[in-house]
Amino acid sequence: MLKKTLLLNFALSISISLCYSQNIGLTAKLMERKGRNPNMGSLVIYQDPSIDSLIYRYILYNERLNGLEGFRIQIYSSSDRNAKEQSGKVSADFMSKFPDIVTYPPIFDKPSYYKVRVGNYRTRVEGTKYLLMIRKVYPDAYLVPDIINFPDLNKK
Repeated sequence: MLKKTLLLNFALSISISLCYSQNIGLTAKLMERKGRNPNMGSLVIYQDPSIDSLIYRYILYNERLNGLEGFRIQIYSSSDRNAKEQSGKVSADFMSKFPDIVTYPPIFDKPSYYKVRVGNYRTRVEGTKYLLMIRKVYPDAYLVPDIINFPDLNKK
């Protein structure tokens, strides 16, 4: 009985210490300006502290993604013996037929699939527009959810 009680106390103390070790940022700090002008006003936010925790978790989650949740079009997937060479040929063929659409190098996915994905689409509607155009040449193409690259904001 004593061992069970000690084990339970040990587990509880570890879980509590892990909960307190999370770095929680404040929403007001997100909106601070670095070069503070004395003539400027100040911003005071009154809210539940759990909102700060949720916003901070959302920020950390998005930083770990290295991109955005979006869609890509998969034009090739195979596990044949010569799938590696064939995926390279399909990728080069696609780049010559659709030079305006971003083509990514073939991906190896376990257990033994080689895949070729193209494009960066933020919404399913945007991806479907290009999918209909691509299906004329690649009838087996389909839209897949993926982590896409951040859009280039300097492009006009």
